Amino acid sequence: MFLTVIIFILILSLLVFVHEFGHFFVARKMGVTVEEFGLGFPPRIFGIKKEGTLYSLNWIPLGGFCKIKGDEGGDPSEKDSFASKRVRVKMAIISAGVVMNVFLAFVLFSIGFMIGFPQAINEKIIQGAKKVSQPQIQIMSISKASPAEKAGIQAGDIIFEIDGQKFKEVSLFQKYVKDLENEVLIKIKRGDQILEKKIYPEFSEKVDGKIIGVQLANISVVSYSWYKAIYLGAKTTIFLTFEIIKVFCLLIKNLIIHQTMTEDIAGPIGIAVMTGQITKLGFIYILQFIALLSLNLAIINFIPFPALDGGRIFFLVIEKIRGKAINQEIENITHNIGFILLMLLIVIVTYQDITKFGGKIWTAIKNLF
Repeated sequence: MFLTVIIFILILSLLVFVHEFGHFFVARKMGVTVEEFGLGFPPRIFGIKKEGTLYSLNWIPLGGFCKIKGDEGGDPSEKDSFASKRVRVKMAIISAGVVMNVFLAFVLFSIGFMIGFPQAINEKIIQGAKKVSQPQIQIMSISKASPAEKAGIQAGDIIFEIDGQKFKEVSLFQKYVKDLENEVLIKIKRGDQILEKKIYPEFSEKVDGKIIGVQLANISVVSYSWYKAIYLGAKTTIFLTFEIIKVFCLLIKNLIIHQTMTEDIAGPIGIAVMTGQITKLGFIYILQFIALLSLNLAIINFIPFPALDGGRIFFLVIEKIRGKAINQEIENITHNIGFILLMLLIVIVTYQDITKFGGKIWTAIKNLF
């Protein structure tokens, strides 16, 4: 549990820090003074001032912040103020955080493809890969009310042994199960655990034999040359970005039309629980997890909602169309209301997390003492 908390804090800090560094870097390049760039959140431990910027280290280890001169209103006559810059410069500064989160995802995916990601194997993948290792059979999905579901098998489990025998090919495993007459003892790998499950296969007319009700895939760790890994990293980042956008559009549609929220959404507690689960799987899975979280953070931040970067971009678009800035006080009030609504949403999602993961969290806390 303690390790999970530390890793969760480190992941969250990395994502927020990279985002804020984007704002910091572009603001400085555009001639805007950054009054403070902080690692963590106040209260402050100490700070060093250099070239007009206070670089601070703070007690609350949750990312960081970038305080830009004039970003909440200032004197337009001051050349080093955000308020004095043209709309396109302001947009570049505000968008930089989102761009950095997308770039982080691309870098992590590229590194992952170089090191080796677990992938479902086919001839095309084998031909294009630099190295294919650790072949295994993974359970991709489970049929409802199937023998596997009744035995407690879960999607993502790795089949380690069946009746003391090891199989590396799905077809050989299926053939063995098809001809069974009695129950079967399956050893599965779940994270760092090896579990034994007794399953009673049932007859299926489709295969004219026994099945346990799972969809399987041949999985291996596949690594690529550096140039192929960079290409695949970019391709994966673009593909997942559009997929996440589609999911968010569906979510917003359900919230507006049906006033319902899908149970698959996770808040801070849900992400912390998932961090613990991912940590058990190994470094490469953590890398994938961070990349996906970074993409999600980028897309959420770019939604045109007050208090988010997308909301600020929206106000700048209005400013460009009108030919003059919106009253700063009105904009600040709008962002404050948006922030309150976002906090309310986080409370709702956190409550949903507690009802969903509460048992796991309480068990983990008890194990600390």
